[in-house]
Amino acid sequence: MKINNHLHNYDIYPKVFPENKEIEICIKPLGKHVEFSKDADYRIVVCPFFTGVPHNYPELENFVEITPALGDDGILRFTHAFKDEQEHYIRLYDDNEDDPEKIFQLSVYSLKEDLVGRYPFKGDLHMHTCRSDGRQSPAVVSSYYRKYGYDFFAITDHRRYYPALEAMDAFKDVPIEFRILPGEEVHLPRVGCYNNDVHIVNFGGKYSVNALISDSAHNMEVGTSEELRSYEGKECPDIITPEQYKDEVLALAETLDIPDGVPKFSYASCVWIFNHIKNAEGLGIFAHPYWISNVIQVPEVLTDYLLETKPFDAFEVLGGELNYEQNGFQTQKYYEDRAKGRNYPIVGSTDSHSCFNNDKALCASTIIFSPENEREALIDSVKKFYSVAIDSISTEFRIVGDFRLSKYACFLMQNYFPLHDDLCYEEGRLMKDYACGDADAGETLKFISGRMAKQRHKYFAF
Repeated sequence: MKINNHLHNYDIYPKVFPENKEIEICIKPLGKHVEFSKDADYRIVVCPFFTGVPHNYPELENFVEITPALGDDGILRFTHAFKDEQEHYIRLYDDNEDDPEKIFQLSVYSLKEDLVGRYPFKGDLHMHTCRSDGRQSPAVVSSYYRKYGYDFFAITDHRRYYPALEAMDAFKDVPIEFRILPGEEVHLPRVGCYNNDVHIVNFGGKYSVNALISDSAHNMEVGTSEELRSYEGKECPDIITPEQYKDEVLALAETLDIPDGVPKFSYASCVWIFNHIKNAEGLGIFAHPYWISNVIQVPEVLTDYLLETKPFDAFEVLGGELNYEQNGFQTQKYYEDRAKGRNYPIVGSTDSHSCFNNDKALCASTIIFSPENEREALIDSVKKFYSVAIDSISTEFRIVGDFRLSKYACFLMQNYFPLHDDLCYEEGRLMKDYACGDADAGETLKFISGRMAKQRHKYFAF
């Protein structure tokens, strides 16, 4: 990812604000090597990113020159109403020079009203720990994800709900700004010849779908108490046997219009699972259908019908593998469906089985534009299409999603998240120490608590 070194020499704030509204912009030098001079004759040029070069399109009057004021505190300030929703380059010149050269270029972003009040939170909605087939404990995984710049995640171990609760419990006595949410990857049992191998993620659901079945790994390992199979000990449905599950799915299949050629039990089982996730107030995610498991995991006729009928809440367009067939095909499928008039929310996840920064730990993420970094707000925002998926497999990130949100996310990835991630790293490192028994780390976590919120309020003028 290209880095603007000026981002670390000058602090410009706010970075994001409503369009067409007078906003005071502050530019603070970060060190004496870049401090402003009272003898200089500074000039700001505001350059909207999507309106063309002035000498080619003079009728648009798109670049604006402004004389900033230098305060006694060494901060440059100017006021401007930034036109329309877009990125704006802020270029600074010193006109005292015989041949003025640009001192720096920074960026800000103006938003339409519906995005005002929605902050960008970066997260992972699908990953694993050593409680299923991952390598590290839930608490350690949580700390590493925070170090990597994530604002939230859900532990979604195969067939198990309790590991996410374990991670939440590990940090219950210290104030952290990293949001750990309940979750699981749902795999229900084969009953005779009846089976469903579609991978489904229950993100943030108030109860476990896996634990609804009597002989699930969850129940066999930690028992059937509601305290371990529900979020905050909430009431959840009665446990049933695999045979009862099979009968419920077969009865449901009779009520669904499932075309010939579509595996009926598999499709009805997906609907059964997604219905339970909705009942649990979670986000039901249709995960990685183009994962290669011997061959492509899900029959394409089933994938197509699920995408057509949309019993899920979100489609995992990016996640897990580095081969082109998975994320490439899923991305193409998403855009092809958009061209056909079909639309559904999308997410990107690491599906990581090791939190160490190996070949998959940072392969994907989701930016959710949400009023709060809280379970209900995050889920509601995804359902309302305020999310994009970030592909970070290669050096240069790629964004999948609505073009408008992708433009905004691109700005954030270059101009906000590098600064955001610095603070995340410090909290994550302390979380790791605390999870490994360092009591002093807990005291330091209390001391630094609130810094992320202060940074958001500084950079987002909402």
